[in-house]
Amino acid sequence: MALCLPGKHTVTETTARLSLKVVPGASRGGIAGWLGDRLKVRVTSPAESGRANAAVRALLAEALDVPKSSVAIIAGSASPRKIVEVRSLSESELRARLSRQMA
Repeated sequence: MALCLPGKHTVTETTARLSLKVVPGASRGGIAGWLGDRLKVRVTSPAESGRANAAVRALLAEALDVPKSSVAIIAGSASPRKIVEVRSLSESELRARLSRQMA
């Protein structure tokens, strides 16, 4: 069963999807906050050979306290606009964990 919540992400019972705006090659990495309906994420890795994508997965896994294997880029691997899927988190838990990171 999928739910579509206005603006933030789409979830199922055990999987959440999150839209991102990624800034590769930033001077410092981290979650910058919401940019419209996308979460803005900065990574220090350059956008070459998949290094920025790996950094995005690692950053989100650490921020959400899930294994890196639970975070997958399902769309936009060659674009700064990406959709990631986070397995094993409910929508409310995902929002709570992101809120703690942006506080």
